[in-house]
Amino acid sequence: MPGLLGLLGYKYQERHRKKGSHFFLSYGSRFCSLLSSHFAVLKMSWFWLYLPLHLLMATSLCHSTKPATTSSQQSFKTNLFNFYHSLILADGKETTVHLLKDIPKRYYFVLEEGRVLTPFSITVTPCDVPIEWRILVYKSPPGFPGKATPGDHDTQEVSKSQKAPSMVSTIFNYKGNSVETYMGMSSHSAVYLLEFLSTERDTHITVYLTTDTTSGHLYPELPMDPRIDVIGTGHTTVTLTWKHSPSVLQHRESIQYCLLVNEKHNYKSLCAAETAIRSSGMKLPPTLALSLSPYLLEPQQVMILSNSELRIINKVSSGEVRQVCMGTKNTYTVPNLSPSTQYYFDVFIVNLLTNASAAYTGTFARTLEEPEPKVTELKDGKVIHVVLDGKKQKFYSLQYQARHKKIHFTFQLCRGQIRVHITRNGKTVASENLSGLRYLSLKGKLLDTYLVQLRSTEESNSSVKVQASPHFHKPLFPLLPESLKIKSFSKLRTCRSVTIAWLGTQEESKYCVYRKRIEEDQIWGELQSADRCSGPESRHRSEKVLCKYFYDLNLQRAVTTETIKGLEAGTFYLFDVYLFGPSGIPVRYHSKVVKTRKKC
Repeated sequence: MPGLLGLLGYKYQERHRKKGSHFFLSYGSRFCSLLSSHFAVLKMSWFWLYLPLHLLMATSLCHSTKPATTSSQQSFKTNLFNFYHSLILADGKETTVHLLKDIPKRYYFVLEEGRVLTPFSITVTPCDVPIEWRILVYKSPPGFPGKATPGDHDTQEVSKSQKAPSMVSTIFNYKGNSVETYMGMSSHSAVYLLEFLSTERDTHITVYLTTDTTSGHLYPELPMDPRIDVIGTGHTTVTLTWKHSPSVLQHRESIQYCLLVNEKHNYKSLCAAETAIRSSGMKLPPTLALSLSPYLLEPQQVMILSNSELRIINKVSSGEVRQVCMGTKNTYTVPNLSPSTQYYFDVFIVNLLTNASAAYTGTFARTLEEPEPKVTELKDGKVIHVVLDGKKQKFYSLQYQARHKKIHFTFQLCRGQIRVHITRNGKTVASENLSGLRYLSLKGKLLDTYLVQLRSTEESNSSVKVQASPHFHKPLFPLLPESLKIKSFSKLRTCRSVTIAWLGTQEESKYCVYRKRIEEDQIWGELQSADRCSGPESRHRSEKVLCKYFYDLNLQRAVTTETIKGLEAGTFYLFDVYLFGPSGIPVRYHSKVVKTRKKC
């Protein structure tokens, strides 16, 4: 009753929405008459078991209606329209239905009067776990035409000889998490009930009912063969192709293909993929917080939720989830994959005007195993300068065979960001991101084999110097202070001079200071492009300020200052300090930019 009542009100309201309050006054009695005839049959059937208690109570609403005052007519109109209006399944609109575990939810609909048969379709899209749903239909028997004499709204008693067979039947049922569509023809006297149930956990679905089969579809059309073909695999790439959707040929401007890549499984709808990612509880970056739906992305725009940016994604997708929209191209090569890894690929055809999508049949492929990398041998005390290509993201491998139990590895990061991974006889003994100058002392056995793997962690090129030697040998690099920062004193700045300070060590060492005049717009580039391994030999002679020796056995007093004079007012200067150890190999302090005062 609530669904039937609300739906009849909805249908009549759509047809007569301009008539205002005359709508219910005109059709209220017709509804009660139809309700009375239906309930006479309900007494003989089990269909009432599927309806809420309020439906059974609704007859009293019709019984108590009197053709009296305007206020009572207005009250009757309000009760009819608002009484469980939420149970209506709207025609031509996608409805989101939230389901609680083990609690069925039901929706009703009646189709337009005046037509003997009406074609209709119902599409249900599970957005998470498998669900159960079915369609039941109740048809009025011939003995109950749905008419009543004026003033008589009582449900007529039907004798046993007049009993008709039950007119309730299940016309469709389904259990699973696939997108399913039911298409059928309806009699105008039929009332339909849709029942949905989730037995695993709380979830949500979308339901789309339409009776308009002539003016297009909410969902884009899939081709006759909706499979995705893998036409090429590499170590880090997979090339896919699929047949064009008929919708692309008709509405090229408002249709695009979107691809979803993950390492866990295929998704049967874009709704399911979005729900799985959100169910992890992660907070997306602001630009992605609204949705993962592809209509938010520009063609060729890639969305990557990587391990480093959103670690919680691992709980959902065992790695990273990627989504890319490529317009109406039906061939795409997925880049930047990991070797010897199985990936799952799903293609969705998306209507940008309605945000509705349809899923191709997903596929999977395994990338090829990466060939054994070339290994460079490390020799005792020899420094190797390694340059890494950030775009290829490949490992550079160094091998060292120990001639002593204790081994000392030294890494001096020259440029970019690098991750180092060290194994001993195949077992990991160290793995970390490098920063500045890093010493690693490892203890093992004679003739142990160490494999050092280096990889750039950013797209730009990175470089590092590596040395391996027995632990008791004199280190190649100088003893370093606690910090390699250069400090400037703002109060000591003048128009012509700047005072800087830096930390020293307990070991007597040589320090050389260099300066370089720069423009304000060059500051960022100079700091980012600086090669921290390059020595004074790469500098122009005119940039050299001075060299000095100093040390202090008390580290708290191992600080030196220097005032650089002869500068120009209101000018930016880049200052560098180089530390030289006994071996003569320099270590560069972090560059410092200082501006002289404009007026003094």
